Amino acid sequence: MTTRRELIEAVGERYRRANRDGKRQIQDEFLKLTGYHRKHAIRVLCREVRRPKAKPGPQRRYNDEVRAALITLWEAADRICGKRLKAVIPTLVESMTRYGHLSLTDDLRERLAGISAATIDRLLRDVREQAFGGQRRRAGGVGNAIRRAVPVRTFADWNDPLPGYMEIDFVEHCGGIKIDGDFVHSLVMTDIATGWTECLAMPFRNHAFVIEHIERVRSALPFPLRGLDSDNDTAFMNEVVFDFCKNTGIELTRSRPYKKNDQAWVEQKNGSIVRRLVGYGKLRGMEDTETLASLYRVSRLYINYFQPSFKLKSKTRHGARVTKHYEAPLTPLERVLRAASVPEATKQQLREQFRSLDPVELLRRMREAQRRVAECPATGSAATGARPNDEVPMADFLASLGTAWQAGEVRPTHHRKAGVPHDWRTRPDPFEHTWPRIQQWLETEPGITAKQLQNRLTGMAPMMYSSAQLRTLQRRVKAWRSNRARELVTRILGEPSAVEAGAATQGQQY
Repeated sequence: MTTRRELIEAVGERYRRANRDGKRQIQDEFLKLTGYHRKHAIRVLCREVRRPKAKPGPQRRYNDEVRAALITLWEAADRICGKRLKAVIPTLVESMTRYGHLSLTDDLRERLAGISAATIDRLLRDVREQAFGGQRRRAGGVGNAIRRAVPVRTFADWNDPLPGYMEIDFVEHCGGIKIDGDFVHSLVMTDIATGWTECLAMPFRNHAFVIEHIERVRSALPFPLRGLDSDNDTAFMNEVVFDFCKNTGIELTRSRPYKKNDQAWVEQKNGSIVRRLVGYGKLRGMEDTETLASLYRVSRLYINYFQPSFKLKSKTRHGARVTKHYEAPLTPLERVLRAASVPEATKQQLREQFRSLDPVELLRRMREAQRRVAECPATGSAATGARPNDEVPMADFLASLGTAWQAGEVRPTHHRKAGVPHDWRTRPDPFEHTWPRIQQWLETEPGITAKQLQNRLTGMAPMMYSSAQLRTLQRRVKAWRSNRARELVTRILGEPSAVEAGAATQGQQY
């Protein structure tokens, strides 16, 4: 339809300016391509295309200036959704203005403060489109005494706990299907009450590393570690971990076998934090472990201080339909500051640390750490250490936040390898030998349809052609006619016809 409209516009302008003989020649060419009746072709070519005038509308409240500032804030927030971005906009604007990364007028600040999550998603829709491309059952076995001694806790048994009860889980970086060998693991710990998340890297799954990392997280948390809830992995369900939790006063619970919803909080962070940061590549060895650990050291402050998250408020079931209601998005830091069980001295230390952090600088360091993780080859040997000369300067990184969406994916760990374009046929062409004759029929009979052509071919060679090939022939005929129409438009717009040139010469004689 678009090609036909372009053909009518191009031919119609020449047709209305041509003399009698020129119009007759243009009509003949036009009829061969379109198959129109002559009277209908005359009406179409004599009609001037009227373009509708744009109606003046109200002045936009969220103009390009707001959109540009919103893109920068969205990139600084690591491309989170509109509802989470709305919650963190005041924090980002205040922090980026304090460090001189952002300069906004009072009117622009007011509009950004009053923007809704739906408007954010609408303004960033095309930006996101351009920026963004069976469970294996474990082998059965009898439960041991440790597993039987650890009580089971389901997803409905928490009942709004105090900060300090954390779910713990492993994420294996094996690059897809595990074949052999030990791969790097991420130990993820998520607090139920606040969403505070700590990620640590270990070279392989082992209970000794679990104890070491729990001790490290315990000393870094802004609240006491009260409980651990794990799955039935042997790295958690063993005598060493059981005795450690018993001696330190940590309540140890476990989920039901093959019930991942019992650990919904940490399972969600496995995707929204670990896979979002690291991707799905293969990591193996001590050097890769250290590279991943450097990424987690940088990202923990950015995630817990500047990344809002949702928390389920209520869930109602109506038959087969489940309705969920969520609380307003808050960062883990904000939830810790609102917790009554956290001492005021700890809250003051967190506020001072928050004031000293630059979210854009943290994001720049995260991207650099992700680049080093992405450089780890598939064989497991890590890339070389950090190269200061290759780091992006802060001024260049800040300037790129407004236009980074145009290049698509910016996380180095999520870059896909360039694929080979598919330019070959996967099935034999049924019209390869008869296409010259089909073209001859189309030239001599412009109004013939693809169905009539198919009937001719079926009558000529019933063993080779059938009605099942009609759709393929229709596409081939449509493509041929479109190419001929474009050739005619190019010839008409490129140079005047011989009749028009003769008419212009006769006009000069008079």
